[in-house]
Amino acid sequence: MDELIRLEDLVKIYSTGSLRVLGLDRINLTIKRGEFVAIMGHSGSGKSTLMNILGCLDTPTLGKYYLDGMDVASMSPNELSRIRNKKIGFVFQSFNLISRMTILKNVEVPMTYARVKPSERRKRALELLDLVGLSSRTDHQPNELSGGQRQRVAIARALANDPPLILADEPTGNLDSQASIEIMELFARLHRNGATVVVVTHEENIAAYTHRIITFNDGRVISDRINEAPTEISETDAGLLGRMS
Repeated sequence: MDELIRLEDLVKIYSTGSLRVLGLDRINLTIKRGEFVAIMGHSGSGKSTLMNILGCLDTPTLGKYYLDGMDVASMSPNELSRIRNKKIGFVFQSFNLISRMTILKNVEVPMTYARVKPSERRKRALELLDLVGLSSRTDHQPNELSGGQRQRVAIARALANDPPLILADEPTGNLDSQASIEIMELFARLHRNGATVVVVTHEENIAAYTHRIITFNDGRVISDRINEAPTEISETDAGLLGRMS
């Protein structure tokens, strides 16, 4: 596997008036294409700061960030916007779906920004909603779905432009236990099919699905280990998720 993400001596400093806070302290880290990674840490550990930089939502103060071979740390806001649209699929804790749109139209949104033709957008969105088990709900609006279903829509949307990186920020934070299991099993299946998935979480049972767990504290990596026994996909969900093979 080749490198998808490489961080070199990455530093993030926040300034508020005369106060300077060190968010990330010389992070050196690589994530290979096709890995399934959890980034863990308590509040204030630096994991959310890292998430924002990996997602090109923020820029480092010092150091380098290479994404898919490109040095994105020095890019302009417009360039970063294009990178986010083409290279990163986001899944957020609060779903971030557009309430006035059907779920089909929600999945089409990233493709609209990428200027994909309407007929191709619709075809791709239908395929992705089928992929996540929601082909019968295409005309529903987000408020007509359960939390787990809304997160499945968010995952379908994240996959819309076939990005090399899926970045999930506390994706199970607003879900009950069963829905959380279903979402993590969906990520696990995507990983098994070759996707690079990075999940930011503070929950050990969620990180247990991943194959590598990186733990942050005080802006530093304090542990980076391979998960020798990741939680396996249950047989009960294999039928639904089997279409993704």
